[in-house]
Amino acid sequence: MPFPKADKIWMDGEFVDWDDATVHILTPTIHYGWGVFEGIRAYATDRGPAVFQLDPHVERLFRSARIYPPLDEIPFTPAQVADAIRETIRVNQHDSCYIRPVVYLGYGEMGLNPLPSTPRIAIATWEWGTYLGEEALEKGVKVMVSSYRRIGKNTIPPASKTNGQYINSSLAKVEALRAGYDESIMLSEDGYVAEGTGENIFVIQDGVVTTPPLSDGPLGGITRGSCIQVLRDLGHEVREDHVVRTDLFLADEIFLTGTAAEITPVREVEGRQVGTGTRGPVTTEVQTTFMDAVTGKLDQYKDWLSYVND
Repeated sequence: MPFPKADKIWMDGEFVDWDDATVHILTPTIHYGWGVFEGIRAYATDRGPAVFQLDPHVERLFRSARIYPPLDEIPFTPAQVADAIRETIRVNQHDSCYIRPVVYLGYGEMGLNPLPSTPRIAIATWEWGTYLGEEALEKGVKVMVSSYRRIGKNTIPPASKTNGQYINSSLAKVEALRAGYDESIMLSEDGYVAEGTGENIFVIQDGVVTTPPLSDGPLGGITRGSCIQVLRDLGHEVREDHVVRTDLFLADEIFLTGTAAEITPVREVEGRQVGTGTRGPVTTEVQTTFMDAVTGKLDQYKDWLSYVND
């Protein structure tokens, strides 16, 4: 299926045609992975498109860049980037869309020293359904525990959404697909459950919801934090604590969270059925509440949304 193009991509303050959004072949971003990015969604509401957690996403983009000089010299402010995201959605006339801001390095010199290169920034938007498939939102996905470990805290900083580090996740994703699974769960260097290849993970057992702490290597997901808030608002006990592989085998429910995956249940772990093998009651409750929130149906979470046309 062809990738869903939009009309324009914002690059360094100007709109260019989708097919003309190119970079030099010798940028350090291509050769060495120097770049940071975000994944954001805008949802259709009765007030037009609304971006979910726009400011926290942009703030995380800038935090990621701060870890990797010279990417931290972004030539725009967070407010300007947020405005550019809204404008890109308007220009492309989206009702809902996925949003990919990326900070990368322009051509400077070839080699491991990125400092002579200048940061550049682009924002692309396109219409994109749920990452793991619409059917997966109800029926769930099959996962395996990857043989690839999540990058260590002193290998590449896992707190940043860095272009190059996602080869780690891609290896685990390919491993899962070739083995007949939908997704991989990655363990930390210490053997604790960290996250999926592009999602945080929540495990429910005996009425308690547990998600791995950031010290075990998962990205501090913005959807993760929002789901923790929803779960607690619904009266559920949520713990940030170690999760081990056998916890996945014995769980009553498991679900994955992320901008792309949204709230996706897990129905099977390495041939072992999770709970009843269908979306469980807690997962259903948080999934329904979350989707109502991001589509502007719940005033309780109105601060999560930035309306594009306001």
